[in-house]
Amino acid sequence: MKTRLLSLFVLLCLAAPAALLRAADDVKLTKLDDRVQVEIGGQHFTDYVFGDGASRPYCYPILAADGTPLTRDFPMKQGTGDDTDHPWHRSLWFAHSMMNGVDFWNEGTGDAGRSPEAKGRSENEVIVETTNGPVGLLRTRDRWIGPDRKLIATDERTLRFHAGPDGRFIDFEITLHALPDTPLVMGDNKDGTLGLRLAQWMTMPHKVRGQETGGTGHIVAATGARDSAVWGKRADWCDYHAEHGGKTYGVAIFDHPQNLRHPTWWMTREYGLFGANPFGWHDYENLRNEPHKGDYTIPPGGSLTLRYRLFFHLGDESAAHVAERYADYAAGK
Repeated sequence: MKTRLLSLFVLLCLAAPAALLRAADDVKLTKLDDRVQVEIGGQHFTDYVFGDGASRPYCYPILAADGTPLTRDFPMKQGTGDDTDHPWHRSLWFAHSMMNGVDFWNEGTGDAGRSPEAKGRSENEVIVETTNGPVGLLRTRDRWIGPDRKLIATDERTLRFHAGPDGRFIDFEITLHALPDTPLVMGDNKDGTLGLRLAQWMTMPHKVRGQETGGTGHIVAATGARDSAVWGKRADWCDYHAEHGGKTYGVAIFDHPQNLRHPTWWMTREYGLFGANPFGWHDYENLRNEPHKGDYTIPPGGSLTLRYRLFFHLGDESAAHVAERYADYAAGK
C-alpha cells in the first residue's frame, strides 16, 4: 500500500510541472459587446475589435509576453506621441484598395491622388466560434459593403492564437467569396492587404513634416534584403525589429507556401507600415505599361483563401530563429 501511494505521489510530482506549463500557455477568448478579448496564460495578448464603428475589424492592442505594446496606439488612443498619419492603419487588419473598383483600404471621402468617392467597409456579420485551449480559435463571417451599401463580397476568417518558448503567434486565415452572380476582381494596387502598423519606437528613423523622428527599427527579408530595400520585393517572410527599454522586440510575417503568387510582395515603410500584398504586381515592380498585371479575378460563386502567420518575438531575426520558425510553418507545424 505504501509503495503504491509513493508511486502515485511521484507521478503527481512529475505531472505537475507539465500541467503548469500547459496552463501558462493556455489561451482564453472572451466575447464582449464589440470585441473578443484574447488572453494567454491569464495575460492580455490582443483584442479582435469588430463593433466600435471602424471601417473594418482589427486586432488591438498586440502585447508582447511582458506587456510591451508592439503596434501603434493611434487612432484608438490620442495624444500618445505617435505619428498621426494614415488613421486607417489600425494595428493589425486585412483590407485591399481595389475590390471591384471599390477602395476598402483607405477611409473617408477621398485622399490625395484619388477620386473623391467614399470608401468601402468590411463589417462583421457574426462571431461563428470562440474556443479556448492550447490554441485559441476565433471564426467569423464578414460582409464587404460599398459606399452605396451594396454588397461587394463576403469572407470567412479563422484566427488562431498560441504561444511557445520563442514568442506569441497569430495564424490568420481568410477566405474571400465572390457573390453568386458577380466576379470579384482584386485589383493591382500597392495598398493592401494584410497590414500591421507598428509602435512608434519600432519604426526606422524617418521624417514627419521635415522633422526627424522614429525609433531604432530594422527590416529584414528572407532573401537578405534589409531596411528600405525590402519595399516591393518578394520573400517567404519578413521581420521588423527594434530595441526598446534594453530589449529587442520583433514581429515577423510568414507567407504560406500555398498562397496566391507565393512568395508575396512586401509593403514595408520606414514609418512602421508592414504588410503582405499578392496583388500589387505592377506597383511594386514598376511595370507602368502593365497596370493590371496583378489583377486577380475570383469567378462568380468562387473563393480565394490566404494564410499568414504573425510571430511576435524577442531578439532580432537571427536570435529568434525566424527562418526556422518559418520552416515549421511551411511544414504545417
